[in-house]
Amino acid sequence: MQNDAMQAVRRAAACETIKLDCGLTVLVRPMPGYSGVHAIYGTRFGSIDLDFEVDGKAVHLPAGVAHFLEHKMFESEDGDAFAKYAKTGAAANAYTSFDKTCYLFTATQQVDESLDILLSMVGEPYFTEATIAKEQGIIGQEIKMYDDSPDWRIMTALFQCLYHSHPIRHDIAGTVESIAEITPEMLYDCCRAFYSPGNMVLAAAGNVTAEQVLAACERAKLPARPVSMRRLQSPEPPTVARERMEFSMPLAKACLGVGFKEAPVQGAKAEVICDMLTELICGGMTPLYRRLYDEGLVNPGFDGEFLLLEGCCCFLFTGETDQPETVRQLLLDEIARLRGQGVDGELFTLCKNQMYGEMLQDLENIEDAATALAGSFFRRRALAEEIEALASLTKAEVDEALQGMLCEDRSATVVIRPEKEDKA
Repeated sequence: MQNDAMQAVRRAAACETIKLDCGLTVLVRPMPGYSGVHAIYGTRFGSIDLDFEVDGKAVHLPAGVAHFLEHKMFESEDGDAFAKYAKTGAAANAYTSFDKTCYLFTATQQVDESLDILLSMVGEPYFTEATIAKEQGIIGQEIKMYDDSPDWRIMTALFQCLYHSHPIRHDIAGTVESIAEITPEMLYDCCRAFYSPGNMVLAAAGNVTAEQVLAACERAKLPARPVSMRRLQSPEPPTVARERMEFSMPLAKACLGVGFKEAPVQGAKAEVICDMLTELICGGMTPLYRRLYDEGLVNPGFDGEFLLLEGCCCFLFTGETDQPETVRQLLLDEIARLRGQGVDGELFTLCKNQMYGEMLQDLENIEDAATALAGSFFRRRALAEEIEALASLTKAEVDEALQGMLCEDRSATVVIRPEKEDKA
């Protein structure tokens, strides 16, 4: 990309970055002319963080603690955070993924008050045996809902096939049995290890200034809590744990999942290549997708995704189909064809332009902009690095990467069949 265009990219991805004395990273993208503000307070603590050592103490958690803790953070001795947000008019939420937990709100008024709520609810944890027991029942119902979701079940099954010991094998919410083991001590250990300001980010975008956000941090009196923490993880072999898994659910149509286990990649360019490969293999503009859809082999939702976590890197292709074996083989054949012939130059350009446009478009939406800022913190790089990596990407780099990726001998297949087939 030419220098003037690259400068435009850097300006589009620019934000104010401040590292506070307490260790908190603050990222602010003022967006004049917008009426709303979206703020995210996040920590590098997700469902895969089951074993760690904090201040010399080894902690081993049952599955689902990070998600459970996310729910509990909304409660305090002086009331529920949602009730407080209702008074400011803010819409609040939170989510837990494999490697992070984020608390967020969107507001058009009383932004300072909403920032105060956000920082206080996460900074002042409050747990008792009674409140934990109550939450165990609530989350138990949520887990049962996930158990009824074929999309979620097929993803979990793929992880269990691809990985021998990596904690991604466990559901983010855990199981009814695992969350029953949670104690207040566990939750406080997690807060001490992962909810220290040095492990967290506060990202805000929209009708807000850095001065506003910093003033909220000052009011919160965030403590500088030096913590000695290290994650404990078993080594993961390069082979898959299981090549195939099949089970049945009450479905109208079978679901197929094909996963490929990879060695973890490093750097923005490598990640962009992997994201693009899913689009080049079975994105809506590809020959494979058109054939699968035109011949009625898959539903429109069939697609691929790339996942990169600490100690985990994989491609996943999932969707509904009446002919899972046929679709699986066509997917493998297409990957082999692209590896031998190289990706189509015109399609590469189209996908690159589409991804580039989506990245820049996200920066013009307050929710997406704040999410992108927080994401850059979790990936430990500046937001502009990803856009620059995509802008400079060449077809030759994608072709070269494909030579060592998406190999059948490191793949696993999951099929969920309709229950009626078992009864026939």
